[in-house]
Amino acid sequence: MYAQGYFPLGLEGGIGWFDQRAYGTPFRAVMPLDERFHIPRSLRRVLNAGRFEVRINTDFMGVLEGCATRGWSYRSETWLTPEVAQLYLSLYWYGFAHSFETWQGNSLAGGILGVALGAAFIGDSMFYRVPDASKVALVRLVEHLRARGFELFDVQVQNPHLARFGAVEVDPLEFQQKLLQAVAKPVRFVD
Repeated sequence: MYAQGYFPLGLEGGIGWFDQRAYGTPFRAVMPLDERFHIPRSLRRVLNAGRFEVRINTDFMGVLEGCATRGWSYRSETWLTPEVAQLYLSLYWYGFAHSFETWQGNSLAGGILGVALGAAFIGDSMFYRVPDASKVALVRLVEHLRARGFELFDVQVQNPHLARFGAVEVDPLEFQQKLLQAVAKPVRFVD
């Protein structure tokens, strides 16, 4: 379903697959992987200070739990129900779902949960326990996607936080075309 532009939302008794229209918008939000990506000035100081170490898939369960309890949600209840968490675990075991993490010492500080399909990365949720940790994860994730040759970073629905970094809304037909093109390209998120 991800390859067709749908993402899961936990419903009572199961999982529903939706697109951006579930949030009342006809447009899909994407994070640019080119010069349009913007790092806020205040965050540059945090990045330069080196307070966080970046890891991939070190604590997938910790990021999954963080997103379920502290993650960004467009609804008052979490979309990441036990059924959706089980779906993510299955996708992780098959090598599609990933956690992009920021650490402070031996503690998970924040992270992003997403699915990689070809050269498309679908970012589903992010969380932080330490201020700026998820923002640093977002910047380092964009750098990682660029270095790996990814073409599309789907962030699903626009919000003010993502807009600060340059996220833009695209027409659904344009999104579908970019998604199909990116999914067909053989790229690996990790070795």
